Amino acid sequence: MELIDIGCNLTHDSFDDDREQVMHHAREAGVVQMVVTGASAEGSRKALELARSFPGELFATAGVHPHHASEFDDETEALICDLVSRHGVVAVGETGLDYFRDFSPRPDQREAFERHIEIACATGSPMFLHMRDAHEDFLAMLKEFRDKLSDVVVHCFTGDRPQLRDYLDLDCHIGITGWICDERRGTHMQSFLADIPEDRLMVETDSPYLKPRDLKPKVKTRRNEPQWLPWIVNTVANSVGKSADEIAEQTTATAQRFFRLPSVD
Repeated sequence: MELIDIGCNLTHDSFDDDREQVMHHAREAGVVQMVVTGASAEGSRKALELARSFPGELFATAGVHPHHASEFDDETEALICDLVSRHGVVAVGETGLDYFRDFSPRPDQREAFERHIEIACATGSPMFLHMRDAHEDFLAMLKEFRDKLSDVVVHCFTGDRPQLRDYLDLDCHIGITGWICDERRGTHMQSFLADIPEDRLMVETDSPYLKPRDLKPKVKTRRNEPQWLPWIVNTVANSVGKSADEIAEQTTATAQRFFRLPSVD
């Protein structure tokens, strides 16, 4: 089984003491490529730096998470434009809207999101998107620009079936995380995962966040890691009535095509 983790925050400081060991464990679990999320100006720089240390295995996105949207200015925009032009950066993002926490004012979030969209339109880059509790505004902005964008993934999808249908109708890809393994809030998605066409489904850990709550055997850490991506794949497979090998093959092919990744040797 060869897997691609399309969203992991490997530059997070929780990995500072054992990052290469974490990557080793991921390789042993069959995770052959990983996309390191850029979620701030500095985080995007670090994501590319890390990706360049492991060519062909790690890749980066460049963007500013909506939590940091109020920090997005002309200098930040120029930086994201520069990073997106560099080898190793495979998408614009993480960007989008998050009205759950509102760490940045909503008008700032919408402005930053639109400026990211304009970068993606100008460069033809895929987009790596975040949405939480902002579906109507997020959908309206996507609709306005969708015909000018290339590929789009709504990463870490946690919504309901109508929201999923809205994104599928816009030809978006969907990223599934360990959220579906959380009996408190995520298992509702298992009933409609089969609605996602096989060529638009991808999997991710969002490490170090969203460790699968039902992971067995139990591991005494709150930190999520890419090595547990197969657990998510198994949950997806059980939900849609396919084998884990089928889901692995499909999601890996889709991720390589979406992010324009090189084939694994």
